[in-house]
Amino acid sequence: MKAHVSSLLLGVRDMERSKRFYTEGLGWKVRQDYGVSVFFEPDGGSPVGLYGREGLAEQAGTSPEGSGFSGLVLTYVVRSEARVDEVMAEAREVGATILKPAGPLPWGGYGGTFADPDGYVWSLGYSARGEDQPYAE
Repeated sequence: MKAHVSSLLLGVRDMERSKRFYTEGLGWKVRQDYGVSVFFEPDGGSPVGLYGREGLAEQAGTSPEGSGFSGLVLTYVVRSEARVDEVMAEAREVGATILKPAGPLPWGGYGGTFADPDGYVWSLGYSARGEDQPYAE
């Protein structure tokens, strides 16, 4: 396998609530809405989609129940500390749970972390080090 993700599917408990969070709250555009799943415009990255949690678990052959940290963090790298602050504020305004407020990071960068309505963890970051950052914007 290559170090590549073809798409990311987030198993959600309430499809309409999650669609509103990402579209109305964070400004994402729907590319395809199949009812049971929704895919957003990838903007040059891997497509992100939502899928009913029960159905996605069934497809994966696992239980839909789970709690605590899953071991997965979705990372969003931006080009300035100010943009980190803006995205964190946007997320908070639409109901995200702020897990770690934006601020200096131990390795020298700047970032913060929030969870979406289903608990998926998003880590926002900025670093002035290196020119080969995997920028989302």
